[in-house]
Amino acid sequence: MRILVVNPNTTASMTQTIAAAARAAAGQQTTIEAVTSCTGPASIEGYFDEALSVPGLLDLIREGERAGCAAAVIACFDDTGLDAARAMAAIPVLGICESALSLAACIAKRIAIVTTDERARIPIEELAIRYGMGGRVRVRVAGIPVLALEDPTSGASGRLRDEIRYALDHDHAEAIVLGCAGMADLAHRLQGEFGVPVIDGVGAAVKQAEALVALGLATSKRGAYAAPAPKRFSGTMAPFSTLAAEAV
Repeated sequence: MRILVVNPNTTASMTQTIAAAARAAAGQQTTIEAVTSCTGPASIEGYFDEALSVPGLLDLIREGERAGCAAAVIACFDDTGLDAARAMAAIPVLGICESALSLAACIAKRIAIVTTDERARIPIEELAIRYGMGGRVRVRVAGIPVLALEDPTSGASGRLRDEIRYALDHDHAEAIVLGCAGMADLAHRLQGEFGVPVIDGVGAAVKQAEALVALGLATSKRGAYAAPAPKRFSGTMAPFSTLAAEAV
């Protein structure tokens, strides 16, 4: 099967990190097609960046579905545009926050999400509540910009480790979830270092996508994720007029 992995920011080097993690998790019969948005911000840090990244993300998922991909993964821990993509696409669409938390729930009671910038804290806390995990999750912020993860001289790795240590010592966390797709390459190393499960949402979403496809399951088109009604969109959104009509 072919699984589309979309980086909804425009930083191609981060897509390479994400793609490597996705391929490491994928089964032998799975091909990962990792793509970078060409529309929107260089990194997604908070609600403003999220909103501006959604049109480019939807375009890429539409193109991937047309090209025959069996499922799509949105590689942003804010689960950016996830509901819109599920309404648009006939194939399953996974968000890495939802996937990571659902896996973590199987192996731990107390879970710490360690993320990057303070702007991410409230959106991620709200997602944890939405996914029924609010009482089991603490969100810790390492105080690093997303793009600092790309710079080995930034000190980001050390601050991330400090926050994980704090979560283990003070929150009594039993598992760590990495709260940014740009951290995807660190999970196995950190798990060995700290001796607790460390979950990368990219790998989690890829495995869940494989399971959904293997079971013949796709997003329900009744109710919340019904196909968008055809209508006219104007200005820079004009191409979505065709997209909405195709989804019916």
